[in-house]
Amino acid sequence: MTGLAESDESVKEASPDNGGRGLPKFLEGYVVSDKMNKSAIIEVTTFRKHAAYGKYVKRSKRYMVHDEVNQCREGDRIRVVECRPLSKNKRWRLSSIIDRAQ
Repeated sequence: MTGLAESDESVKEASPDNGGRGLPKFLEGYVVSDKMNKSAIIEVTTFRKHAAYGKYVKRSKRYMVHDEVNQCREGDRIRVVECRPLSKNKRWRLSSIIDRAQ
């Protein structure tokens, strides 16, 4: 039983980015605007199944992301991680750039 408890603790081990509150959430999306200083706006697209008809519907949502060194460019595919509130709208921080725009 102790082996199970130890593995649970390792899963719940806090990262310094989110203040010790378990594992942070990650999102992947495309940069749609990088005109601000140290900020970018990404669009995350998901597919949800319609409750009545069963058809998959595309849903898009935009998030403001903190980009400390202004390395994101419009069209890049990036991965972001949740963090503490950095401003009125920014709750996500740039984790990595997956693909660069052509």
